[in-house]
Amino acid sequence: MRIIAKAALRDFWDLHPEAEQPLKSWHALTKAANWETPAQVKGLFGTADILPGSRVVFNIGGNKFRLIVKISYRWKIVYIRFIGTHAAYDDVDATTI
Repeated sequence: MRIIAKAALRDFWDLHPEAEQPLKSWHALTKAANWETPAQVKGLFGTADILPGSRVVFNIGGNKFRLIVKISYRWKIVYIRFIGTHAAYDDVDATTI
């Protein structure tokens, strides 16, 4: 999968160094994936929440952080929509961000 954009992850882990390794791991697994369905995402990341609008919420770093992406399964692109602390996640609408 192509991930747009890794810079968002890098910017986040610069502010939250404890998120660096979990985000790098997520990035490597996602980049190597070839998802065609939400079920395949769930198969790799069992704790992921599948949302309407091709959005997925990932728990990062033992659920300290949340990552929301929008996936174009047809074009094999993962768009990063939000990365933040668990508390910041409570302030966003994951179905529209």
